Amino acid sequence: MTAHRIILDCDPGRDDALAIALALASPEEIELIGITTVAGNVPLELTQRNARLVCELCGHDQVPVYAGARRPLSRAPVTAEEIHGRSGLEGLEVSEPAMALQDRHAVDFIAESLGSCGDDGLTLVACGPLTNLAMVVADFPKLLAKIRQIVLMGGASRVGGNVTPVAEFNIHVDPHAAAAVFACGRPITAFGLDATYQVLAGPDHAERLESVGGAAARRLATLLRPVGSGPARFGPGLAPLHDPCTVAWLLRPHLFEAQSVAVAVETEGDHTLGTTVVDWWGVTGRAPNAEWVTRADGDGVLDLLIERIARL
Repeated sequence: MTAHRIILDCDPGRDDALAIALALASPEEIELIGITTVAGNVPLELTQRNARLVCELCGHDQVPVYAGARRPLSRAPVTAEEIHGRSGLEGLEVSEPAMALQDRHAVDFIAESLGSCGDDGLTLVACGPLTNLAMVVADFPKLLAKIRQIVLMGGASRVGGNVTPVAEFNIHVDPHAAAAVFACGRPITAFGLDATYQVLAGPDHAERLESVGGAAARRLATLLRPVGSGPARFGPGLAPLHDPCTVAWLLRPHLFEAQSVAVAVETEGDHTLGTTVVDWWGVTGRAPNAEWVTRADGDGVLDLLIERIARL
């Protein structure tokens, strides 16, 4: 029996694609029962296509893909084509995949899967805005006990934000959804920029994957190279690898360290919208609601990613 039965909720997105590939390449530890998509890095029409394309590329076209929320709960959509390209998978040749999109809504699939799972429950891995998960929380409260854990990429604290001085993209896109998920009462492990900025990929990693992997791995290797020269703060050719950290934690938790904290999400404010307010010292008196990842072994995560995706 695999250690983790998961639904991967994502907005592919270059690093989302690598998170999908890492999960598909690890069947001994992960049973990926479905992929749900949300608008985020690019619009929903592209995120659901990209998820199907990656599954097909990896030789796993039996994994069902469901489209979910087209827009955030309460605000206008925000996208990130400057990071991921107009297709969402800049650098990868993109075409319409042969595998079909499932005809049910992503939220209904998540709810049905929770309702029919056993006592061990399901792990929800969220690599994009949390709109789909917030809709599950609101519409199916009796099923929340079946969520074994939520592992999410989102937020920032000590390192600042990447779309505003204080807010990270996934949380900033739909702060109201993020607030609902952090308040849902289920175990949460959160990979904010504090951790993911420690996992820096570049041309050397792409070349390693190209040299050891098969045809699928060689195509996916381009996603380890940043669009353009990469963010200036990390050095030429380097960019953080955010979303695969969630799957890497399920596979190798010893590569990370985390602290139990209370996290709140700012849903108002001209300058602070989408901020994840992390109570490091317990000054609010609120009980911890998340394990906030503070350290990542960047070399270890990239070694794992390359070793696994090379199998594809």
